[in-house]
Amino acid sequence: MAELKTILCVDDEPDVLAVAQMCLETVGEFTVLTASNGAEAIEKASTHLPDAILLDVMMPGMDGPSTLQSLRAMPALNGIPIIFMTARVRQPEIDEYKNLGGDGVIAKPFDPMQLSAQILAIWEEFHAA
Repeated sequence: MAELKTILCVDDEPDVLAVAQMCLETVGEFTVLTASNGAEAIEKASTHLPDAILLDVMMPGMDGPSTLQSLRAMPALNGIPIIFMTARVRQPEIDEYKNLGGDGVIAKPFDPMQLSAQILAIWEEFHAA
């Protein structure tokens, strides 16, 4: 199995991106790329090919599910888990995100000290399947 090294974080809230990036780099020792919208996420994912993508659900313009659809249409990204990040985490909503093609869901607000471990657990489950 490959190693999880680079994570693309996508969120329209600069504070959320900053906290996620700081925690993932400091606690998880990952390389973190950031994008503030769906179009930027698609461009960065296609040029940098991250090992995992953490994707906000609610964004203006192109939302998380629409961004996911575009990312899944890119063959080069087929082996990359895409994890939704959202405040809407009741079981029917989680099931919906997984039916859309998401590989996991992390609740917002997230625990900065646990974020790396949560992503790693989803990443390992994705590669074990």
